[in-house]
Amino acid sequence: MYSIIFVCHGNICRSPMAEFIMKDLVRKAGLEGRIFIDSAAVSYEEQGNGIYHPAKLTLSSHNVPFSEHYAHRIDDAEASRFDLVVIMDSSNRRLISRLLSPENMKKVHMMMEYAGESSVRDVSDPWYSGNFEKTFSDLLAGCKGLLSRIISDSLLDK
Repeated sequence: MYSIIFVCHGNICRSPMAEFIMKDLVRKAGLEGRIFIDSAAVSYEEQGNGIYHPAKLTLSSHNVPFSEHYAHRIDDAEASRFDLVVIMDSSNRRLISRLLSPENMKKVHMMMEYAGESSVRDVSDPWYSGNFEKTFSDLLAGCKGLLSRIISDSLLDK
């Protein structure tokens, strides 16, 4: 089974949104049971908290199902269980590099690498911008591109 963990600062907005968007895309593609998806944070700030209410509203408005979720910080042992660690911004990269071994850092990629854009940029943090629709749009583009890459690179066959 191929495994992906999405990581953002607090694990209450971007990473759980990406987790549930990707789960929905995987389900619609008939690949449930072949791809394991989770999310985590690079900080303890929101430890134990659920998805931020406006993030839930945004997922609901796009008919993306979600379940109960509790924020937690990633550690090296958890990262070692995943094939891919997808982060949202350059600040996440700086902070996660303090948490993961060099071996696990090789698995870390920016979400927007998969969105088909010519330059990699950060996924805007809606906690600060308030623009959950823009974040959803970025995450959807990234998740679609990532799923396409997984399928085209035959990563499910390994």
